[in-house]
Amino acid sequence: MSNIVAIVGRPNVGKSTLFNRLVQRREAIVDSISGVTRDRNYGKSDWNGKNFSLIDTGGYAIGSDDVFEEEIRKQVQLAIDEADIIVFVVDVECGITPMDTEVANLLRKVKKPIFMAINKVDNAMRDADAVEFYNLGLGEYYTISSMNGSGTGELLDALAEKLEDEAEEEHVLPRFAVVGRPNAGKSSFINSLIGEDRFVVTDIAGTTRDSIDTKYNRFGFDFNLIDTAGIRKKSKVKEDLEFYTVMRAVRAIEYCDVAILVIDATRDFEGQDENIFWLAEKNKKGVVILVNKWDLIEKETNTMRDFEAKIRREIAPFTDVPILFISALTKQRIFKAIETAVEVFENRKKRIPTSKLNETMLDIVKHHGPPAIKGKFVKIKYCMQLPTPTPQFVFFCNLPQYVKEPYKRFVENKLREIYDFKGVPIVIYFRQK
Repeated sequence: MSNIVAIVGRPNVGKSTLFNRLVQRREAIVDSISGVTRDRNYGKSDWNGKNFSLIDTGGYAIGSDDVFEEEIRKQVQLAIDEADIIVFVVDVECGITPMDTEVANLLRKVKKPIFMAINKVDNAMRDADAVEFYNLGLGEYYTISSMNGSGTGELLDALAEKLEDEAEEEHVLPRFAVVGRPNAGKSSFINSLIGEDRFVVTDIAGTTRDSIDTKYNRFGFDFNLIDTAGIRKKSKVKEDLEFYTVMRAVRAIEYCDVAILVIDATRDFEGQDENIFWLAEKNKKGVVILVNKWDLIEKETNTMRDFEAKIRREIAPFTDVPILFISALTKQRIFKAIETAVEVFENRKKRIPTSKLNETMLDIVKHHGPPAIKGKFVKIKYCMQLPTPTPQFVFFCNLPQYVKEPYKRFVENKLREIYDFKGVPIVIYFRQK
């Protein structure tokens, strides 16, 4: 599956509001002041059974006083280059502006599906005003209101027709994507594993310029390793490395079975590391976290324990993730890292027989049922694992609407405790019997 959708446009047209509505969470900061979105937001969404990754870019601006303007323009260009589908957002209140024309000129050169969304259309008069945007030369448009959601269904219906179907994961070999920030040591890790300098390694962030597959067949293991560092072409070296790296990581994560997240121990667990972690979780991939360059850290008695505790706080509530401290340079624990990734892969495809699942889980929920709400008691009568590529469970009960998130986490924790789903996201549904 390859479905990356980028939202582009000039500042303050409502891109972040649309992003929040599509991912159904208030992840992007929204303000009437233009240029609030400078970093990118990454989310996962779905419509009509089609899943896609969504990227909210900063506003494309020209001639402003904002010192971030040039950086944002480069990021928008990268989003256009890397995304599979582009949603171009404009504002009906302002009509066509020179910046809208500038973005439209960029988009007309792109041979990808482009959807023009005319935002803030919340009455019939504004619907008539939208006709003006035909002048941008991008063809049909969709009138929407990101604030109240009107028109977004029609936009998503059309967008879903261009999305690829989610293929069943039938890889001949498991695919492990080595992801992380620039210069975290991803290529060094793979070189140490395969025993040769297959990848160029320098202190310059972004040395690796494409996602490269390497078959690994040693010590009883057989799988594909994908090195996902950022820069694909020499012309891209001057571009925004952080943004490009995450764009490449999005694509690699969508195709992998297990994401091996390499972080730099000397830089701590930072925001971009967390972004990539949650991308893997939202895509329901197995996750292993490797803290690289551990040989460079001055250690005291509890250094490792404290570092691990900090990471688990940042990734809560999905804390059942293996965290290993390695050194790609000295090969410290690198083979243990691969053993762990294989274990996570096996956990991800684990199937629990329905009879066994009911035998263990029904007894637990009988003695520790959901708390009563408004005098209503939830009775769980049956459970089963769904026939999906990743672990998903359904519990049938009389009043599923009264089962809240804390109880879902309780059930998930019990499943992890009994059946060992370490490193694998679990989805739990409660349905009417």
